[in-house]
Amino acid sequence: MSVTLDTNIYVSALEFGGVGARLIGMARFGMLQVDLSDAILDELVTVLRDDFHWEGYRLHFLREEMRRIARHVTPKVRIDALKDDPDDNRILECAVEAGSDWIVTEDKDLLRLGEYSGIRIVTTRQFLRLIRER
Repeated sequence: MSVTLDTNIYVSALEFGGVGARLIGMARFGMLQVDLSDAILDELVTVLRDDFHWEGYRLHFLREEMRRIARHVTPKVRIDALKDDPDDNRILECAVEAGSDWIVTEDKDLLRLGEYSGIRIVTTRQFLRLIRER
């Protein structure tokens, strides 16, 4: 089972713990394949640096850790499905390129889609409930 996590899931996990941190932990232990692109990682680093004042060394180690636990993909196709927030399209591009089974997000615009190109879009809690049921 593979999943593309929205940047908001990473930020929540790294800054506040909780449910998002559980997904990161599952990836660390090989229980879940997380798909990641440079665009998502770059946005994550920017948010943590600018909004949460993470220092350079901490961001460097975060990049290294994410490259270790996630499957890195380079999207070949640009998607322009969500006009209001182009960053949301980067999530879709990663998921499509990777062939992710799921996109996990708390973003209302992405959630409104429900699915994209056969990839279901769910909240963190919905995703955890779904994998518990399997």
